[in-house]
Amino acid sequence: MNVVLVVFDTLRKDHLGAYGNDWIHTPHLNAFAEEAVTFTNAYPEALPTLPVRRALYTGQRTFPYAGHRLLKGDMGTPVPGWGPIPEEQDTVSELLSESGYRTALISDVYHQFKPSKNFHRGFDEWNWIRGQEQDRFRSAHLQSVETMSRHYFEDLPKDIRRAELLEQHLTNTAGRRDERDYFTAQVFGEAARWIDQNYGAENFFLVVESFDPHEPWDPPDYYRRQYDPSEEEIRDLIHSIYSIYDGVLNDLEVKRVQANYAGEVTLCDRWFGHFMETLRGSGRLDETLVVVTSDHGHNLGHEPGDKHRISKQGHPLTHSVADNVLMIRHPDRIRWGERYAGLVTHTDVAASILAAAKVEARDDIEGRDFWPAVKSNSGPVRDYVTIGWGSLVTVINDEWWCNASIWGDEPLLYRVQDDPNLERNLASDEPAIVKSMLDLAIQDAGGEIPKYFEEYRDHPSCQTNFTRFEAGGTLD
Repeated sequence: MNVVLVVFDTLRKDHLGAYGNDWIHTPHLNAFAEEAVTFTNAYPEALPTLPVRRALYTGQRTFPYAGHRLLKGDMGTPVPGWGPIPEEQDTVSELLSESGYRTALISDVYHQFKPSKNFHRGFDEWNWIRGQEQDRFRSAHLQSVETMSRHYFEDLPKDIRRAELLEQHLTNTAGRRDERDYFTAQVFGEAARWIDQNYGAENFFLVVESFDPHEPWDPPDYYRRQYDPSEEEIRDLIHSIYSIYDGVLNDLEVKRVQANYAGEVTLCDRWFGHFMETLRGSGRLDETLVVVTSDHGHNLGHEPGDKHRISKQGHPLTHSVADNVLMIRHPDRIRWGERYAGLVTHTDVAASILAAAKVEARDDIEGRDFWPAVKSNSGPVRDYVTIGWGSLVTVINDEWWCNASIWGDEPLLYRVQDDPNLERNLASDEPAIVKSMLDLAIQDAGGEIPKYFEEYRDHPSCQTNFTRFEAGGTLD
């Protein structure tokens, strides 16, 4: 059996037709879902980008970030778990390679290739598509003043203008000629090339990492116009403000952000379709396990669920950020076109890939093989999941969604079935439930709160308007 793992960065589950969206065009992913089992309760194990991939690539937990330290060339502020894969952990690619698989990684997720990172371990071939976001791809300032002024606005609060990001991104993309030069087209184009060139591999493992639809959200204009045809002279914001948008953006500007993101989703869908047609045309599709997932989503001002934010953050953690896309096409036609509602995490995806390939991990991994439960549609793989984001944790089971610091500051508690947008905080009414949920997070942290968590109180990552937890305070 071959294995293809496709990871979209920042793809919201509710923006796909396969998950009920009726206004964004995703025909290829929708068609894929008809030949796949669609997981409706898949969550990350730890956030954001690199902690997710550590879990997905190894089947091991990243939370509680033991041994984390800031490395040269890394993020400027501490992001717990944002580091290389620990040397003592085997990767899925290493295990499959040792079992005779030909392996490859094709990615434009530049964080994976920063100094000190090792996410290409175990791959026979790895291809880094350069230029996303703040990748130091080009140093000459090639963008025009007119292009920069279209997306940069002096009247925005200083901490959310993102001038450095915009300047680097626009410099990196100054040579675009047509749609084929966009990053997701390059990623899936290279993945299709790999399928063509490696046709003779007896078994292969191909990981395709698309940073899109992560910001900057700048699809070709004809994709954006499908969702916002307006040509009015409004601010064309292509980056996240990582903040509450009230008083910062007006309704038309929020709509433009949403349209730019939706256009990115459709662009991703189009080139995913190109790759899948290549795989199908090669004759290898029906002997290949294809996994499609996301690492997290992003709040985009779709109310009430997005909490008036254009951001991703660990508190309040929303469905828009935490809910993962997970669809798996098994060549044995397991549950094609059906849904599975059990709780799973990215560690379980890794474990289940190895199980499907009949490859055993050398050590006990924390991920759980979900195939027996999926096949029988029986009991859940997990009773609950814990999501870590620094010192912030979210614990989810079939009844409750609890979000707070690991010490219990500013608890948010929602009944997940009765409150789909997480609007009615019941924490003050149910303190015992809050404690029992947070006890599960502490259990997953090793039975007690690590002392080094104190270092992370003031560093939530990806949130500019965060203040330290204080008694009676808020995070707004």
